Amino acid sequence: MKSKRILLIQGHPDASEPHLCHALASSYAAGAAEAGHSVRQLNVATLDFPLLRSQKIWEGGTLPISLEKSQDDIDWAEHLVFFFPLWLGDMPALLKGFLEQVARPGFAFTRDVGGNIFGRKGLTGKSARVVVTMGMPALIYRWYFRAHSVKSLERSILGFIGVSPVNETLVGSAGDMKPEVAMRWLKKLERLGREAE
Repeated sequence: MKSKRILLIQGHPDASEPHLCHALASSYAAGAAEAGHSVRQLNVATLDFPLLRSQKIWEGGTLPISLEKSQDDIDWAEHLVFFFPLWLGDMPALLKGFLEQVARPGFAFTRDVGGNIFGRKGLTGKSARVVVTMGMPALIYRWYFRAHSVKSLERSILGFIGVSPVNETLVGSAGDMKPEVAMRWLKKLERLGREAE
């Protein structure tokens, strides 16, 4: 198997203590490193950046210095892996704010010959996996709620900027997970890391 450059993006907004998202990311990283892939990790909760408040700033403003390395890491990666808990049915606001900042014109899109700001997708050729933990059973989220927020991330953000394919891992009933079930998930993430999927 060809070695890949993998960026793990930890989207859990609480960096004060370890959570299941952190353990899953560690297992993925261990598997990827064992298989010879190059791995970088980015923890959104440790970054200091403002929220965007206007389209004008998004299109023409300057990227915060604190996020320059994040863009460099995303540019470097061939495969992106996002980890986050489902909060109020969606990704945490901090992760959404991060994506709004880094996915700017000139990086996530470039102008085409006609001048269309969204003319060319800037991250074409990259793949991704989205790993989401949640309190409800994953089957309920997937079938009753149609995994709406994950689908929105996959289509309206990642797909819009050229990332494809995007796969998902939904980890349900995280709040009362038994140790043996947690261990199965950790082993699964380690395998996904080895396979760079």
